[in-house]
Amino acid sequence: MPKSTKKKKDKAADFSKAKLKLGKGKQLANNAVDTSFKARSIALPSQSIAQGSSNAPTTKRRLTFENLISYLKHYNVSTRKDAIFGLRELLEENPHLLADHLTALVNGTVRVIGDEDASVRKALLGFFGWLLPRVPQSDLHPHAPILLLFTTSALTHIFPEIRIDAIRFLDIFLEHIPEIVIEGWARDNSGHGRRVLQGYLGVLSAGTAYGHDGDSGPVKATSTASVILSPGSKLVVLKSLATFLNRALAVKKQASQSSSSSSSTPTRFFASSFSSQSAFETFDSLLRPTLTDPTKTATRQWAEETDPTEDDFVGAFTLASSHIGDSWSLQDLTNVELPILGKDVDGGQSSTGVNAEYTHVLHLTKMLHATLVSTLLDCAPAVFSPSSSPPETELNMILTISDIARSLYGALLQDASTNVTPSYQVIEDLSSFLGHMSPYFPFVPSGSILAKRDIKIEQAFQDLNITYCELTSLLLLVSPTPEHVSTSRSSNGKRPASTPTHLTSLQVDRVHDYVVRLLRGEPPSGSVQATLPRPIAPSVYSALLPTIWALINHAALERSQDSESLLVAVIEHAIKVSSTSAVKIHTLDFLGRLILLNTTPEYRGPIRIEWDSEEGHKLSEWLLHLPKTVWELGSNNQASTEVIFRLLLRLRQRKFSLLCNEQTLGAIRSRLAPYFVINHPSRGKLPGPFAKLPPSPLRRLALDVGASLCPTSDGDAADLIAAIHEAVRDAGEGDYWVSVMRD
Repeated sequence: MPKSTKKKKDKAADFSKAKLKLGKGKQLANNAVDTSFKARSIALPSQSIAQGSSNAPTTKRRLTFENLISYLKHYNVSTRKDAIFGLRELLEENPHLLADHLTALVNGTVRVIGDEDASVRKALLGFFGWLLPRVPQSDLHPHAPILLLFTTSALTHIFPEIRIDAIRFLDIFLEHIPEIVIEGWARDNSGHGRRVLQGYLGVLSAGTAYGHDGDSGPVKATSTASVILSPGSKLVVLKSLATFLNRALAVKKQASQSSSSSSSTPTRFFASSFSSQSAFETFDSLLRPTLTDPTKTATRQWAEETDPTEDDFVGAFTLASSHIGDSWSLQDLTNVELPILGKDVDGGQSSTGVNAEYTHVLHLTKMLHATLVSTLLDCAPAVFSPSSSPPETELNMILTISDIARSLYGALLQDASTNVTPSYQVIEDLSSFLGHMSPYFPFVPSGSILAKRDIKIEQAFQDLNITYCELTSLLLLVSPTPEHVSTSRSSNGKRPASTPTHLTSLQVDRVHDYVVRLLRGEPPSGSVQATLPRPIAPSVYSALLPTIWALINHAALERSQDSESLLVAVIEHAIKVSSTSAVKIHTLDFLGRLILLNTTPEYRGPIRIEWDSEEGHKLSEWLLHLPKTVWELGSNNQASTEVIFRLLLRLRQRKFSLLCNEQTLGAIRSRLAPYFVINHPSRGKLPGPFAKLPPSPLRRLALDVGASLCPTSDGDAADLIAAIHEAVRDAGEGDYWVSVMRD
């Protein structure tokens, strides 16, 4: 019986269906075979069957250039960073690889600009800072578009730290390829500079969409950045933006001053006081050194016929190239000067895009005004606190925004070539910016008298003071216009009512007092620490000249005594400066032009020097010290010597009243004679500094001055003529001297 029951159960099991339980998968059959497998890829580039034996340069880790480029795409952060270090190691030991693999190197490294790891980006910043100075500019320019493409892309990255590092990459590119970075920055068409500028504004949350309506409508923010920048990060952005604007606006400045070198004395502030641009350019060339600068002396072989395709003339002379039988209308002859000045006949600018750039600078200034003011208000209390030392970050922040304001407002208010009347809003914005700085001016380091001096902080405060003075001079120079003053005085002899300058008398007086103290070597008012007088650097003196000019003009308009006190301080400083100082040539140029203004008919300004006044006597003393300066210079600084000789020659040619005075003229003759021959009491006659000059046109310029000072050979002129006769006999310039005296 039990056996029968077991057989029935076994038979039923063969045809029974297994019940599925909830949550259990389908069971595999007893005879199922597992066919799954796992595999991993192993990269062995050094054992590839496609790679033959080669002698390619490798690093210490036996990695070739191709290996390192491929590792830049590796998923591991350390591998990507080590690849950048390996590239530098490989290229330092094998410089010839740079020229052969530059394209592959740039294409491989640009993708790391936006890397999400900070250490990789830092390594790439160091690598680019080392690499770009070693690449010739001609080889680097073709790769600039892809470099800027990835950099501007990183400027819009979602992570703020990547955007800040992109700014640091721009700093490197602005140092080595600035003309590519700023290209098209003020044009509506696409350009690298346009995208870079939009990136700056986006990071600062100050960007607006550039529309065709220009200044109309409210400022609309386009930045998607919602992260507030830390002071250190904001300083990085503002410094880079200041460098960008200085580079971009320097192109415009160099175009308007293409005839003068970068180290010459600035003269742009004189332009608004002349009747026309051509009159200013003529005045600008009076004292400009050209004989001692080989880059400014252009010589050509004279030819009877000229080829217009080879000769480069200033301006377009359309009437001169027309047919002799053509008739000219009165309108054609009236506007003959406009094409030379780069203007259209209808009164507008030519197709140089000057007005378009002015509009873009105006729009950019309007956008950045709120950022500049807010940054100033945030940092000023900490920087100018009387009880503590200024924080370095906040101090540099104020210096940077002041530099940006000087670049923007200087381009709008100082450039007379645009012929565009500055808008009231620009003047109001600049007045507002200066109004927030004025309570702290003059800026002096805080602390006790016994505190240790920090030269770096003192220099920063001096730069800030100079910038404030420059911005103040811009407001002083925009109103009133010289033509208005000249016309009003010529008609009724009275000074016209002053146009609002948006500056208080207290602001002007403080700037005047600071400039006078600086020229005299005294510390600024309010300074706690007693400082020794320090000589003024050439860059500081050049930056002060627009302020000095503006203050003298303002005092002349107001008929104030401040003009005399400031001019006396300028002259005393010019006399006191050593002849070997680098500032000497700037003092010679500025004071020489100030004297020449009174002999220039096209000058329309209010400055008229009264030679019976204190400033007139000081200028006479300065003129009498010029022969001594020439003697001390010798053959060392030929540019300064040329400026002095040109000034004396121009004044003599224009029959300057002071040089027509026999007493002054005799004093200059007697002091100039030792320059040619020295009468030593025991050694007799010795050659003067004239003999040390190399054979050059400067020698003949000195002889021209001597001939102009000696129209006759009697009286005081006899000693000078005898000295020149003795000098030219030994120098081989006798024939030229005879011809000059004959004429």
